[in-house]
Amino acid sequence: MTKPLLQGIKVIDWTIWQFGPVGGALLADLGADVIKIESPAGDPGRGIGGGRPLLPVGHRAYFESGNRNKRGIVLDLNKPEAREVVYRLVKRSDVFMQNFRKGVAERLGMGYEDLKKHNPMLIYASGSAFGPNGPMAEMPGYDTVGQAYSGMMFQTVTEGNSPRQVGGGIADQMGGTQLMMGVLGALVARSIHGIGQKVDVSHLGGMVWLQGTTLNMGLLGESWMSPGDRTAPANPMSNSYQCKDGRWVQFTFTQPDRYWPGFCRALGLGPLIEDPRFASVAARTQNARELVTIFDKAFAAKTAPEWEAPLRKEDLIYAPIMQLSELDKDPQVLANEYITEVDHPMLGRVKETGHPIQYSETPANIGARPAPRLGEHTQEVLRELGYSEEQIAELRKGNAIQVSHRT
Repeated sequence: MTKPLLQGIKVIDWTIWQFGPVGGALLADLGADVIKIESPAGDPGRGIGGGRPLLPVGHRAYFESGNRNKRGIVLDLNKPEAREVVYRLVKRSDVFMQNFRKGVAERLGMGYEDLKKHNPMLIYASGSAFGPNGPMAEMPGYDTVGQAYSGMMFQTVTEGNSPRQVGGGIADQMGGTQLMMGVLGALVARSIHGIGQKVDVSHLGGMVWLQGTTLNMGLLGESWMSPGDRTAPANPMSNSYQCKDGRWVQFTFTQPDRYWPGFCRALGLGPLIEDPRFASVAARTQNARELVTIFDKAFAAKTAPEWEAPLRKEDLIYAPIMQLSELDKDPQVLANEYITEVDHPMLGRVKETGHPIQYSETPANIGARPAPRLGEHTQEVLRELGYSEEQIAELRKGNAIQVSHRT
C-alpha cells in the first residue's frame, strides 16, 4: 500500500503571491498538513487573474494553483492573541515558511529566533528577493526583479533587442521549488542529526542556479555566453526552423559531426554532407548564415507533421516548439501526468499541472483538496489546538481571527 511521503509532517505556510505558496503546495502534494495563514485582507494573490475564468466569483486560478491541498486560517498578527495562536501551532509543527521582506517577520515576533524558542526542532524556511545577506538583503522584489538582476533577461533575446522577461513567474516558480527542496533537506538533516534550522532561498539565488552551467562556463575561463542570432548561430544544427505550416522545430546537437550526415539526409540535402563549406564544425560556424538560409528554405517546403517521419528515421534530437495551450492535449505530457485530471468541488473534473517528481512508493496527490476559502479552516485548526468554543468566540469578537465557510 502506498503512503504519502510527508504523512504526519505539519507545515505553517505564512507566504503570499507565488514564490512561497508554490513551495507549500509542493509539500502539500506530498502529504504534509499545510496550514496557510492569511491576514484579514487575504493573500494578494487571490486578486490575480482576469479574462474569462472558469472559476466562480471569489476564486482565481492563480491562487488555486499555488494553494491546492492546504487548509487556510485567518489571523491578524498585529494582535498578540493572534500571535499566540501561531506560537501554539509552532509547538506542534515541523516547518514554518514565510516570504516577507527582511525585518517584517521579526517585527511581528515571527522571526526564526522568536519561533525556535517555542520549538527548537523547527525548520524555518524563508524566501526573499536577494538573499539574507549583503547590501540588498532588505530590499523588496518580485519575479521579474529576480530575472533582471540574475542576468536571465539577457538570455532570452536575440542580438540587438531589448531584454525580455520569461513569462509565467519563472523566478517565483524556481524559488518555490527550491523552498520545497530546502525544507526536504532540513527534514532529512533533522532525522539524522536531531537539529532544527533556518533555510534561506531567494529569487536571485534561484535564477543564478537555473543558469548554473552557463555561469560556470564563464567563471571557469571560457567566454561569457551572449544572446544568439538565429540567422548566424555558432552551431546551425542547434537552432530553430520554421515549417511550411508556420510551426517551429528546435534542434539540439552537441555532437554535430556525429549527426551531420543524418540531418542532411532527413532534409533531402545529401550533397551537403561532403560540401567543404559545411564538412566540419568550424566550417559550418564560418558559413553559418549561408547554411541557415539553406535550412530555412528546406524546412519551408513541408509542414511540421510531414517532417516527423524523416526526422525520426535518422534518430535526430529535436522537438516541436509547443504552445502552452497545446500541452493539456499532448500525449507525452499526459502519459507522465505532468498535467493530470482532478475532481474539483466547484468545477467537476478539470486538468491541473501535476507534481513534477514521480515517486514509485509514495506518489504525490495533487487533488486532495482545493485551495481554501479565506478563513475556511480557522475554527477547525483552533479546535485542534485546544481552543474552546468560548475562546474562539472571544478571538472573533476581538477581530484576531476570521472565519468563513466554503460555498
